[in-house]
Amino acid sequence: MRISPFFLGLRSAYQAELDDLTFDSEGRDVLRQRLSERRKELNFLLQMIELSPEMVAVIFHQGFHFKLPAVMDHLLTHEADEFPDWDSLAHALHLPPWAQDLTQVVRKEPMGEWFLTVAAGLEYMHSKPHAAPVAKNDNLADESAEDEGDDHLGEFDADEENDARAREEAGADWMVEQGFDRKD
Repeated sequence: MRISPFFLGLRSAYQAELDDLTFDSEGRDVLRQRLSERRKELNFLLQMIELSPEMVAVIFHQGFHFKLPAVMDHLLTHEADEFPDWDSLAHALHLPPWAQDLTQVVRKEPMGEWFLTVAAGLEYMHSKPHAAPVAKNDNLADESAEDEGDDHLGEFDADEENDARAREEAGADWMVEQGFDRKD
């Protein structure tokens, strides 16, 4: 499966955000509690949906159930400015009531539907074990011959990697401006 550079760039930042929320300083799993706190901060977080969508998308963690994986696989091939309308994607998902409530709030924002698409894509990649980035190695040689010319999952060129770092740093700078401590 080919994944667009946009989703590849956000995937690791999304995973890092989830990892950061998972354990407290004593090693206890506090993910459920921290996600609940984040969901209560939705109105504040909406300011970040365009700049750092991966930091906000975690509020939907475990809130999307994917009924049509092929639709989601196709979504992941799109760049940020090529997304289908949210309404055309929503049929491929099932959202529990708490996620539906969040969705209604987010959709009122100018970039809300775009953000929901990003959040669904990030959560879909997170939930699929084979969507994790694959390091380049000799085992990919056979696949390379079959898919010559296609981008492989997890392969970044230097510009894409730099763009992903710049987005992550800009998000971290914004969070510091809002009074949060910088993540190390």
